[in-house]
Order: sequence, then structure tokens, then C-alpha cells
Amino acid sequence: MKKYKGMYIIRPDLTEEQYKNVVEEMNKIFTDNGSEIVQVDLWGMRELAYEINDFRKGYYVVFITNATVEAVDEYERLSNIREDIIRHIIVKE
Repeated sequence: MKKYKGMYIIRPDLTEEQYKNVVEEMNKIFTDNGSEIVQVDLWGMRELAYEINDFRKGYYVVFITNATVEAVDEYERLSNIREDIIRHIIVKE
């Protein structure tokens, strides 16, 4: 396993409960694939540098994980197809 740092931005028109569910589901991707979440920082609602999909704000989540390649691939795959995530990134530290 290698250490990764990632971030994703959730669309701003969800409820607080829906934000929590998205964060739990994204964390579950790593735990289900034999990895561990080291730290999760909920930055909350922030202005975007530029408009994305007609949104000017987004709910930012930054995380650090010790992950397997399979977990990172699954994170990328699901982040691309989920409609509630407007941007994501993960990089090896």
C-alpha cells in the first residue's frame, strides 16, 4: 500500500445529510478494497475558482489514505460516474 492524498468537490445543492452520506460512501470505497483512511478534512462550502457545471460553489473534502492500486482505481471509476461529485483528484505522496 502507498500513501495518497485526494480531494473531491460535492455539488452544492445537497442537504447536510446527503453530504455526510457521500463522504461515508467515498470512504467505504477504500475500506472495502483493503485500504485505510488516515485523515478526512471536511472543508465545507467554498467558492470555486471558476464555474463547473453551472455551479459557483462546492463542498470540499480532502483526505489522506494508505491505499492499494485497486482502491485508487475504484475511487477514480466511481468519482467519474457519480453525479453528486463535480471534481476529484488523487495523487501519490
